[in-house]
Amino acid sequence: MKRRSFLSGAATLGTVMLAHGANAYLKADLAVAARPVWEAWKAAFLSSEGRVIDTLQQQASHSEGQGYGMFLATVFDDAASFRQMYLWTERHLAVRSDPLLAWRWLPEQANPVPDRNNASDGDLFYAWALVRAAARFSERSYLIRAEAIAEALARTCIVPMPGRSDQTVFLPAAFGFTHDTHLSLNPSYYMPLAMREVAAATGVSAVAACAQHGETLLHEIARNGLVPDWINVSEQGLHAPETLSANAGYEALRVPLFLIWSRVPDHMAVERMAAVYERTVQPGIAVPTVIEPLSGVVLESSTDIGYQALAGLTICSSQRSLGALIPPFSPDQPYYPATLQLFAMIAANETLPQCVPL
Repeated sequence: MKRRSFLSGAATLGTVMLAHGANAYLKADLAVAARPVWEAWKAAFLSSEGRVIDTLQQQASHSEGQGYGMFLATVFDDAASFRQMYLWTERHLAVRSDPLLAWRWLPEQANPVPDRNNASDGDLFYAWALVRAAARFSERSYLIRAEAIAEALARTCIVPMPGRSDQTVFLPAAFGFTHDTHLSLNPSYYMPLAMREVAAATGVSAVAACAQHGETLLHEIARNGLVPDWINVSEQGLHAPETLSANAGYEALRVPLFLIWSRVPDHMAVERMAAVYERTVQPGIAVPTVIEPLSGVVLESSTDIGYQALAGLTICSSQRSLGALIPPFSPDQPYYPATLQLFAMIAANETLPQCVPL
């Protein structure tokens, strides 16, 4: 479907798109143009009580998933679903002594929140969703909640970088990642656009500064190869972790997406991943999902189309081509790639309209 005919036929999209596989990637209001995609995602992954279900992880719910779902609800102008997810999250994950969220809720457990530690990326997306919701749904209470989260993140998860007192890093959680000799970081927890929008709306400038420092750190990591899932940072520099994943795997797949979405498509981390995708991705062939960072050897691949969407967006961004090879959305995949596929759609719509599939 050509973009022009797609735009002229947006009113009939709901009866056409899922049945015939037309793409909803366009520079338009996705709340209208891609509503069937959102409804399909909700039907697959959102419970009636507002719980986003990770179907491959013990049917659990995470602060990440709640934040992701709530952000999507703002994009698709779904105030009712947003409120439903917000209330569930506040009831079940806002159980700490500070404004941050416990990272996971397990169904059918006597104690569904056995670990009250937070996940800073989940808190970030939750705050970002609240910031956007405050504006889109004209609800100031959401902004007040976002301010409390931003302040708590700055207080507990943004700390000086070892050996560089003028730079900060974003800890994965308030506890467990600060060691005597180093810090353990997850590079995919940096989402610069989210950090900057949260900082601008709440006035917590430390979050925006950390975003800038994060882009610099990601560039430094990418000098030697792909950005991995985890990395250790010490006064001596950057080191591969011994107990956490040092491969560029399912978590690190988000790094190019988040940088493209944050309007830095020329970042070295994007270029590194684009080179792997350009070498390996072909129609009908599984997409790399776990890669050895230095050699680029593919260790694991997946046929889930959400990962194909990430590859298509990254290649299009790198090649400056017209029309990304992004497949139509399908809910017949796990929660994680399905959600990343929607994020790729939104990133293209917001920042790279030339990568909207033709």
